[in-house]
Amino acid sequence: MKRFVVLAGLVMFYLSAVKAQSADKIYDSALAKKLKADDYGMKTYVLVLLKSGRNTSPGKALSDSLFAGHMKNMKRLAAIEKLVVAGPFVKNEKYRGLFILDAAGFEEAKKLLETDPAIQGNLLEPELYLWYGSAALQATFELHHKIQKLEF
Repeated sequence: MKRFVVLAGLVMFYLSAVKAQSADKIYDSALAKKLKADDYGMKTYVLVLLKSGRNTSPGKALSDSLFAGHMKNMKRLAAIEKLVVAGPFVKNEKYRGLFILDAAGFEEAKKLLETDPAIQGNLLEPELYLWYGSAALQATFELHHKIQKLEF
């Protein structure tokens, strides 16, 4: 029994070593360059936390119109590969949602956000932060379309 346990341990060690070596072989330099990844596969983004804005009673028709424009704008930003990740928070009093933008910095991010009707109409107010995350996040929307049955 002891031999079996030792043998199983050695097999597990060997398999983990082989897996670690094969990870080096799957590096795709062309993809890393396309995604602007650093040597760690990471890059800097602008993280945008969207909180409720100053316009707290716009009326249903205006609110619906501004949020329809917000959704349309998000699709546009994703299409030009500037919006990397987006989504609402569930049951959060302070924050409504987030964006992760592929922007060179705050100035570019602010220009992108100025195109959002819900931000223009003060229904949402953005807070911006520099964030360091996986460059692979940029593939999120491409993958999302493969698993999405319904449109927003």
